[in-house]
Amino acid sequence: MAARRVIPLLNRVLVQRAEPIKESKGGIVIPETSQEKMMEAMIVAVGPGPRNPETGKNMAPCVSPGDRVLIPKYGGTKVDLGDGKEYQLYRESEILAKIQV
Repeated sequence: MAARRVIPLLNRVLVQRAEPIKESKGGIVIPETSQEKMMEAMIVAVGPGPRNPETGKNMAPCVSPGDRVLIPKYGGTKVDLGDGKEYQLYRESEILAKIQV
């Protein structure tokens, strides 16, 4: 099944959460029940931004597709695109920080 194209509305952002660490630096395999959710994610799609109440035009979002960001450990709305990866939808204001590479 091909992944569906999702275009977030207004100030929403679709992110793909980073894969959890499955093995320690010493080579110990970490069981799936003990793996912690990663707070790092990559922006997959961005909405047009919130509307300016005075002009009615959309304000440009602060992030763009391909950016790496920090997200809250909990929250967001899970989205299943059928490709087995973990996607979540957040409001742009819920994103904690942008990671510069």
